[in-house]
Amino acid sequence: MDRRRQLGEFLQTRRAQLRPEDIGLRVFGDQRRVPGLRREELALLAGVSASYYSRLEQGLSSNASPQVLGAIAQALRLNDAERRHLHALADGAKTQPTGRRPAPEKAGPAVRQLLDALADVPALVLGRHSDVLAWNRAGHALFAGHVDRGGPDRPGQRPNMARLVFLDGHTRELYEDWQAKARAVVGTLRLASGRFPNDPALAALVGELSVNSAEFAGLWADHRVKAGDTALYQMRHPLVGAMTVTQQALRTEQDQHVVIATTEAGSPSRAAMTLLVHTAATSPDRSEPATEESRAVPLPE
Repeated sequence: MDRRRQLGEFLQTRRAQLRPEDIGLRVFGDQRRVPGLRREELALLAGVSASYYSRLEQGLSSNASPQVLGAIAQALRLNDAERRHLHALADGAKTQPTGRRPAPEKAGPAVRQLLDALADVPALVLGRHSDVLAWNRAGHALFAGHVDRGGPDRPGQRPNMARLVFLDGHTRELYEDWQAKARAVVGTLRLASGRFPNDPALAALVGELSVNSAEFAGLWADHRVKAGDTALYQMRHPLVGAMTVTQQALRTEQDQHVVIATTEAGSPSRAAMTLLVHTAATSPDRSEPATEESRAVPLPE
């Protein structure tokens, strides 16, 4: 991915979101040719020259200082996640690619111990471009029970949550507000593209999804990033029905994310989730032949 071009496109899209009235700029019958603020108006707000800001948007400058970036972020009214993304893009534009591929990802022993400890809570581990590196039984049952549970243990065949959300009908049907989930997935990939601009696997994934999903391509072009690590979703699971699920992402030292799904205590969603977790715990793996005992799944008390 071209880091300077990413920086320029991010600035352009965020500038286009600001209207003159948002910043108290009075317009008297002006026929504006561009959406949002003009470059010179944004430059004036940030206290930089219009020519310098134009070079940033055009990918012709890579030496913006943290102070200048802070001023531009304030002028654009960026949130904390967008500010971090802006600085990551600018830092990446200053460095030259090393030509070395990132090290292969895997879930370490400590993370796997955490998944084991969360046996009664759906959880999975996502890599930097949303590959599933590991999941517990409950996590597999909630997010992708229709795929092979052993997939994360085969690096070349790991399930990818972004690919599932955009290209898999079962996963799309899990979310009542699929658009909200799709925006979150793209926002997470955008953050990853700023942190790992030289990751060929990430670039290949973005290319694949852009070609195969017009919805992904449109969201990717918007350059929005995910604002937080917690989200509330209405999910419709084929086995247990509707649930209101809170998904929280915890970042590890290896820049992986442990995604944990919880429900409100005492709610119908908790009852449905308990049933799903119990069913997952008592069901055999696909590779194992079903026995008479395993076919009868008792309901939890």
